[in-house]
Amino acid sequence: MRFSKMFIPTLREAPADAESISHILMLRAGYVRQLAAGLYIFLPLGWRVLGRINAILKQEMEAIGAQEISMPILHPAEIWQQTGRWDVIGDEMFRLKDRNDRDFCLGMTHEEIMTWLASREIRSYRDLPQVWYQIQTKLRDEARPKSGVLRTREFIMKDSYSFDATDEGLEKNYQLHAEAYHRIFNRCGLRFMQVESDPGMMGGGYSHEFMAPSPAGEDEIALCDGCGYSANVELALSVPSAIDLQEWDKEEIHTPEKRTIKEVSNFLKLAPMYFIKSILVITDQGPVLALVRGDQELHEKKLARIIGSHRPAQKIEVKEILGVEAGFIGPMGRDMRIVADNSLKEGSYVGGANKPHYHVKGVKADRDFRAEWHDIHIAKQGDLCTNCGKPLHVERVIEIGNIFKLGTKYSGALKAVFLDENGQEKPIIMGSYGIGPARIAAAAVEQNFDKDGIIWPKSIAPFDIELVPINMNDPKTVEVAEALYKELTSDGFALLLDDREERAGVKFKDADLIGIPIQIIIGEKNLKEGLVEIKDRKTKETVRVKVEEVAASLKQT
Repeated sequence: MRFSKMFIPTLREAPADAESISHILMLRAGYVRQLAAGLYIFLPLGWRVLGRINAILKQEMEAIGAQEISMPILHPAEIWQQTGRWDVIGDEMFRLKDRNDRDFCLGMTHEEIMTWLASREIRSYRDLPQVWYQIQTKLRDEARPKSGVLRTREFIMKDSYSFDATDEGLEKNYQLHAEAYHRIFNRCGLRFMQVESDPGMMGGGYSHEFMAPSPAGEDEIALCDGCGYSANVELALSVPSAIDLQEWDKEEIHTPEKRTIKEVSNFLKLAPMYFIKSILVITDQGPVLALVRGDQELHEKKLARIIGSHRPAQKIEVKEILGVEAGFIGPMGRDMRIVADNSLKEGSYVGGANKPHYHVKGVKADRDFRAEWHDIHIAKQGDLCTNCGKPLHVERVIEIGNIFKLGTKYSGALKAVFLDENGQEKPIIMGSYGIGPARIAAAAVEQNFDKDGIIWPKSIAPFDIELVPINMNDPKTVEVAEALYKELTSDGFALLLDDREERAGVKFKDADLIGIPIQIIIGEKNLKEGLVEIKDRKTKETVRVKVEEVAASLKQT
């Protein structure tokens, strides 16, 4: 391709609303343009990057026996209603009606549609296993789309689905996908980790996420360098940092107008870790009191796995149910369900006295209150690993893929069944596996850039090589550039030839900004000796090579 014929609208300055590195550089380098909040146009360079990523996805999916199909984006509501997700999913689902007033939605994901197909086509255990995949547009009405193509309302996803007769078959397909994902992300040049995760709205019993470290990430993972434990903080177990356990005598202390942990901590000159934080939540079965250590935060999803769906109690509800306003709540003498974090089992603490403007010093578990004991705090930097006791560290990451063991959640609801060897009808056992190609591209930029621009991994760069002839008015320069372009293209390299009549400085700045891994710089001075420069965009190292040896030199790298 020739630069002069290609649409590459580079920018010298970053748009004011661009925050993440990938957002800034993909805009500046002419890879994407924003249509509206969370809606992006992939320009020619950006589309070539996605094309290379998708080619890797297809190769690795087909290597594990997955078959490509294509599903509609527009889905009838009744299929989602059968699984219950029509009602469970909130405003993030785009819903609409057709001219006959039938309800439809725009697909956020395709579990329902894939299962619908399986329910009509799979009859016997002899039809199993099956693995189907697609690379398809999805839509999700994100409340706060941001960070460029990292968090959008419309996006492309590779989603695959496995259908098995047994749990052993599901485990095999789950591991095959995990191994394929490792190959995919390695081939795309990413640093990544596989971590335990919460299945969330997908359901099922077991899942992992694949995370690429980046300050722009919206997820956090807890990692242990000692034993290799890793999990999304939504699931991560940890032991809060150790404290000197106290055995105070029980005493009531006047704490006028001191309601928060911070206020009472400062007033009593005691560290927050010596306090009990009491949070009242409301469930369908009634109120529940959740307790965590004062220096910890309650993890809503961990609590939900224990008590089911819930919401924080409103101030008026706290007063009506507990007889005291928020800020002075304590667990003592409560005839209600109490769920407490494991860190409160030993020692004595300061807690609300259940009357205005008073706290109690010396509150002890079992003596003063009874509770169910669980890990319900958010794992944080410095907590200890539950496996080996070494410190955990927390890192921000971009989610680039996920795998789920769905089991029979969807096949049961949509009656996707098969006859086993004994003629017994059984539900198909399913798995679901997703990857975001645009997230791979953005993560690659987040992990590979410098002050001058993007540094693409070779496997997903829009071109392998950029030819940069410095002076297009020099006949010899043009002759060598055209000859190299023809020769290297015939050798299978993808080339971008900067044939613009621009100043050398402009060409060099654009080349570094765009980030193609190899630059071949053709200048009059070197040509007098029959040489050109080959520059590595990542290392910035250059070597001078004879024109006739350029192809051989590149094949060795």
